Amino acid sequence: MTVGDLAGLTLEGVRAHRLRYALSALAVGVGVAAVVLLASIGEGMRRYIEGQLTQFGSTIIGVNPGKVETGGVPGMMGGSERKLTLDDARALARLPGAASVVPVAMGTAVVEYRGRSRSVYVYGASREMDVAWSWPVAVGEPFPNADWDRGSPVALLGRKARVELFRDENPLGAAIRVGESRFRVTGVMESKGQFLGFDMDDAVFIPVANALRLFNLTELHEIDVLASSPEDIDPLAARIKDVLRQRHQGREDFTITTQAEAMVVVNRILGIVTGVVTAIAGISLLVGAIGILTILWIVVRERTAEIGLAKALGAKASQIRAWYLFEAAATSAAGGGIGLAVGLLLSRLLAAVVPGLSTATPAGIVLAALGMAIAVGLAAGVAPAMRAAALDPIEALRAE
Repeated sequence: MTVGDLAGLTLEGVRAHRLRYALSALAVGVGVAAVVLLASIGEGMRRYIEGQLTQFGSTIIGVNPGKVETGGVPGMMGGSERKLTLDDARALARLPGAASVVPVAMGTAVVEYRGRSRSVYVYGASREMDVAWSWPVAVGEPFPNADWDRGSPVALLGRKARVELFRDENPLGAAIRVGESRFRVTGVMESKGQFLGFDMDDAVFIPVANALRLFNLTELHEIDVLASSPEDIDPLAARIKDVLRQRHQGREDFTITTQAEAMVVVNRILGIVTGVVTAIAGISLLVGAIGILTILWIVVRERTAEIGLAKALGAKASQIRAWYLFEAAATSAAGGGIGLAVGLLLSRLLAAVVPGLSTATPAGIVLAALGMAIAVGLAAGVAPAMRAAALDPIEALRAE
C-alpha cells in the first residue's frame, strides 16, 4: 500500500465524515493557534525587555541601596542602614576592571525658559555618563571635568525637553531654571526613546552634586559601573560586593544587578507565564485528540466489512494500521496547519493594533507546533488502528 493509496483512502474517509473530521481538526487548530500566539507574544516581550536592558550597554553593573531579598525594591523601600554615597562611588572607581563610574541622584522638577515651563525628570550624573550609558552628546559638550562634590551650574537636555522648551531656538549657552537653581545649557543628548516606560528624551541632566543639593539628598539613588569587557563583569561585581561590605561595616545592604542577571529573572518569569498558559492551550489539543479517537473508533465500526474485504484480498495488519494512523495524522496535521496560520496572523494583527506590543515567532515554535499536532493525531489513532488491524476478515465480512 503506497502513500498515494493511503491519501486516497483518507480523502474517502474525510468525505464520508467531513463534519466530524472538521470539528476534530478545529479543536487541534485552536490549541496550536493559542500556543503559537502566546509563544510569539512571549518571545516579543523577551526581545523587547532585552533591548531595553541593553540599550545602555551590555557591560554596565547597577548598584542600588537596599537589599531586594530583605528590604523591598532597592532605592525605594527600607532595608538599608547605610545609604550609597559619593565616597562609595569613588571607591568603586578605583577597582580593577571598572572603566567608568556614574553616581546617580534623581528627582522631578519644573524646568523654565522664557515663560515656558515643563515638569521633567532631572538626573544628576557625572561626566562619564555618555560613555557608561552609551549615550553621547549630539550637540554641544558634556559636563566639564570637576570633582563630584563641587558640581557645576551646567545642564544637558534630552531631545524632547529641548524641543518643548526652545522650539527652533539654539539652546546652547542659554540659561534655564531647574527648580530654584539656574543652569547654563552646554549640550543636547542624542535621542534615546523609551526605557521601561520612561521617556528618557524628556529629561534634564545636571552634575550629581547639584542634583543632591537641588533635591536636598544625602545619598545616591544608584551607582552605575561600566566593566571594561564582558569577561570583567562577574569578577568586578564580586569586587564591588567586597568593597561595599567593608565600607558598610560588613553589612550587605545594597543590591548589585547585571544585565545577565536581569535577563535570567525576566526569562524565568516569562517561562512560568508561558508554561501556564500553554498548558491551558493544551486542553484544546486534548479535546482534539479525544475527538479524533472517537471518530476513528466509530469509523472502524462502520467500515468493518470494508476492512474485512481488504484483509480477505491480502491486506496485511500493518497496512490496515498505517491506513488509520495516516488518517488520524492527516486530520491533526490539517488542523495544525490552519491553527499555525491563524496564530501567526493574530500575532501580526496584535502587534499592529496594540501600541508598544511587538511579537516574534521563533522557527522552532513553528516546527514544534506542527510536530505536536501530528503527534497528537498519531497518539489518538493508535487504539482505533490496532482495533482495525486485529479484526478477523471472516467475522468482519459476516458483520455485513
